[in-house]
Amino acid sequence: MNLLGIAGSLRAGSFNRNLIRAAGAAAPDGVTVAAFGRLGEIPPYNDDEKQKAFPEVVTALAEEIRAADGLLIATPEYNYGVSGVLKNAIDWISRVPDQPFKDKPIGVMGAAMGGLGTARAQYDLRRSFIFLEGLVMNRPEIFVGAAHTKFDEAGALTDEATREILTDYMKALAAWIQRVR
Repeated sequence: MNLLGIAGSLRAGSFNRNLIRAAGAAAPDGVTVAAFGRLGEIPPYNDDEKQKAFPEVVTALAEEIRAADGLLIATPEYNYGVSGVLKNAIDWISRVPDQPFKDKPIGVMGAAMGGLGTARAQYDLRRSFIFLEGLVMNRPEIFVGAAHTKFDEAGALTDEATREILTDYMKALAAWIQRVR
């Protein structure tokens, strides 16, 4: 089972990029997580530009989504919501012909320095995917709060309790994908 991981942050030391890597390490046997690394290349959505042609990076992301058995999105929380770059990518992808979020199994998680660990941003994402007919796993949920205390300077997940929760989450996501496929 091949999952496409999308971290909604551009920062080099992004907790959410680190969480995607940790999820790949915590995934059950036979499950791989490949991270999409070009989020920062997606231009701001502009319908005039879309009418001319979809940017290559948007087309590439749409194809990677289609090819994956499921998505794993790790979102930061900015001002109680989804990051602009992640929402922008979703807006572009939602407009490609035969938009690839429809019927795609999706796991949503996130890490932040605050205590709620991206709870509000994750609920914003869930609302968007309802409209786009994505199949978001409802439970379990994973909100990594105080992320700055759970990853080391190299980006490795060091918190054992979080690792256990993440391992359980990845098992549940794999089972969810098998069930809805």
